[in-house]
Amino acid sequence: MKEILIHLFEYKTFTKAEAYEILTNIATGKYDSHQIAAFMTTYGMRSIRVEELSGFRNAMYDLCVKVEFPGYDLIDLCGTGGDGKNTFNISTLASFVVAGAGYHVAKHGNVGVSSGCGSSNVMEYLGYTFTNDKEELKRQLDEANICFLHAPLFHPAMKTVAPIRRALGVKTFFNMLGPLTNPTNPKFQSVGVFSLELARLYNYLYQHTEKQYSIIHALDGYDEISLTGDFKVINNQGENYYTVEGLGFEKVQMEELSGGDNVQDAAVIFRQILDGKGTDVQNNVVLTNAAFGIKTFHPEKSFGDCYYEAEASLLGGKALGSFKKLVKA
Repeated sequence: MKEILIHLFEYKTFTKAEAYEILTNIATGKYDSHQIAAFMTTYGMRSIRVEELSGFRNAMYDLCVKVEFPGYDLIDLCGTGGDGKNTFNISTLASFVVAGAGYHVAKHGNVGVSSGCGSSNVMEYLGYTFTNDKEELKRQLDEANICFLHAPLFHPAMKTVAPIRRALGVKTFFNMLGPLTNPTNPKFQSVGVFSLELARLYNYLYQHTEKQYSIIHALDGYDEISLTGDFKVINNQGENYYTVEGLGFEKVQMEELSGGDNVQDAAVIFRQILDGKGTDVQNNVVLTNAAFGIKTFHPEKSFGDCYYEAEASLLGGKALGSFKKLVKA
């Protein structure tokens, strides 16, 4: 690891093969925690190259517990996290809205690292039991249109890294890897990222796959559509710029998206929105993200048509139904 760190300190980069080997060695315990922390911290101060991200992603995916569901057109709505905005669980709520609209969702999630409450935190608090049993996950897809993939159960090799990430408490390059390493390898992906640079790296990687994708970045730094400002969406067809006003909304204030101070606060907000008691701002943000998830399936549809599908799911109680079926399953 000493040579690797010196290599980084000299602003040199790694090939895809070198990055693959480094992450494999990290995951299999070849380095001690101090060395791993130094490595992650260094990547927090320099840009990651596409070859490095690709190598890290391939290693992490090869080490994970894979689950395949032939015949299901799956989508993951997932953000990188690491934007430091402490919003409520927007992408998880959008996932239930999309499921309620009749699409199959394989939601990849984890506990909060650089934020107070990740999707796994709120799902566990609200009664969901994590599993990596393929038959159980398939049953969830059949009954609720959604299954939840708690990352630690599918990425056991990452147990070496988890306590270090928690101790650091800031985003690391592992935030970049989460949406790229869904164990179901879904055909469709709607992913939010915390920087435009990372959005373009993701685009390069996805162009070399068969995925149908939407990569979302809010220009004021959110890893999702926040409606606090304008945003970009990069997909198979190209790069598009959207204004809040152009979608028919008024810009919202950051405080209106607060996720609260703890898991209990986040869970209360989560259920209020699913129960149809969310504020107009909360609903609009969730529905806009869900709409772009639906548009990932149907790029030929207008935003308005996709939004109406999402709205019917949330306000018609279908999203809540998917949530209840998932927890019960």
